[in-house]
Amino acid sequence: MRYALLMHHHEPADGELDAAVIAEAQRAFDVYAKALEQAGVLLSADVLQPTGATTTVTRRDGTPRVQDGPFAETKEALAGVFLIDVPDLDAAIGWAEKNPATQWGAVEIRPVSTSFLAGGWTR
Repeated sequence: MRYALLMHHHEPADGELDAAVIAEAQRAFDVYAKALEQAGVLLSADVLQPTGATTTVTRRDGTPRVQDGPFAETKEALAGVFLIDVPDLDAAIGWAEKNPATQWGAVEIRPVSTSFLAGGWTR
């Protein structure tokens, strides 16, 4: 079963975090990603740029609109995604509990409904 581990947390302003704190977080995520990879469950992992780099596209009344920034203001931003393939929700929870982002935010576990693989949609 494929699960997306969606990391949500407060987005620090430039200069808000000490370089040592950033380096420690990077080391923690490196260890975490390598553990997922060694276990054979990691499909992909992406850390997203800050919300200031976001472009949002909507279509209301048939008219496309493109705007800078996220669609909605929130206290916590989507910061990254790990896509894993594990036997069940309990296994996904086990991996989410080890995610370093749980120290300062939340990791949402969302089952994948369908995937586009090898040129087609699967279930």
